[in-house]
Amino acid sequence: MDDKNTVTNAIQDTNPVTKINDQRKHRHHPASMVVAGTLIAGLAVGVGVQLLRAQPESVKPAVVSQVSTSGELSRPAAKVNGEIITGEQLARECIEQFGRQVLDGLISRKIIQQACARHGVQVTDAEVHAEVLRLSKHAGLPADQWYKFIESERGLTALQYRRDVVWPLLALKRIAGREVEVTREMLKEAYIDSYGPRVIARMIMFDKLRRAQEVVAKIKEHPENFEEFAREHSVEPNSRSLGGKIPPIRRYSGAHEEIRRTAFRMKEIGEVSGLLQVGRGEYVILQYEGRTEPVEHDRKDVHAILHSELVEREVQTLVAETFDSLRKDAKCFNYLSGETTNPIKQTAAVSTDRILSGGNEPDLE
Repeated sequence: MDDKNTVTNAIQDTNPVTKINDQRKHRHHPASMVVAGTLIAGLAVGVGVQLLRAQPESVKPAVVSQVSTSGELSRPAAKVNGEIITGEQLARECIEQFGRQVLDGLISRKIIQQACARHGVQVTDAEVHAEVLRLSKHAGLPADQWYKFIESERGLTALQYRRDVVWPLLALKRIAGREVEVTREMLKEAYIDSYGPRVIARMIMFDKLRRAQEVVAKIKEHPENFEEFAREHSVEPNSRSLGGKIPPIRRYSGAHEEIRRTAFRMKEIGEVSGLLQVGRGEYVILQYEGRTEPVEHDRKDVHAILHSELVEREVQTLVAETFDSLRKDAKCFNYLSGETTNPIKQTAAVSTDRILSGGNEPDLE
């Protein structure tokens, strides 16, 4: 596939049409597709093989004062003109800047570790390595170049990629306990999406119904000024700066179902749709500008490519659903944010300052 398609797909990922989506996306470029697939699952979960050893329950995740008298935190981190910056100062600064993100990953890791223990699931380093080789081969790159690609594209080292992306993907697939299925209908839709014509259109997005109705009435009177209306009234910055121009709309994926259905019903150049509600407090109007030509391809290679992409997509969905279920059932108190999930009873609120100073956890029964 050519670079133009890859760039178009990347643009679609940040476009409002794909933000209002049903998550049924396809990728033309194997490397892009695999990166999107494994990273969506892995980075959202943030767990890994190298950190499976559980910490003692008596050590709370961010209680710096409880461990500051031993290990790295008791040593100087730096000396500036004879003045020491302590390890504890460094740790507190790190917690303030990155603590919530890192702790979210640790919580997610713990949730999956516990699920693995309950289900008797084990994922070895050898299996992780084999999966990396499979993914790199699928992307058409040797493993070492694949690691470099991941680091340059996503800022992940080889260890972080194996730990935080590949391992959780394998673990959650096993916890799910079933294989994904690709049907003929899915293949048909993917074929049309990947190689069939797409609708070329402009779009204006609104976040207030009354304002939307006022502007739409003006557009109906002067559809030839749609581009100017988009620059003036659209609340979506990317398409607004382009006069409402959006990437071509696929028939079965990428955009909200109502946008796709409406776009493919339109026939006349310059035709303007009615006002479409595509989310809570989100409304759009489209102007039809034609259709793209079908994408050239070698039919004999199509089935294998699409099947592989669909398997990756369904695995993403399976993994995400499995983790969502695990997280929903987990009883957790986040000491940094003060957020509680699924507690039976909470008798005290705990502030970040209290936790950093060694406060006790609330009573969760």
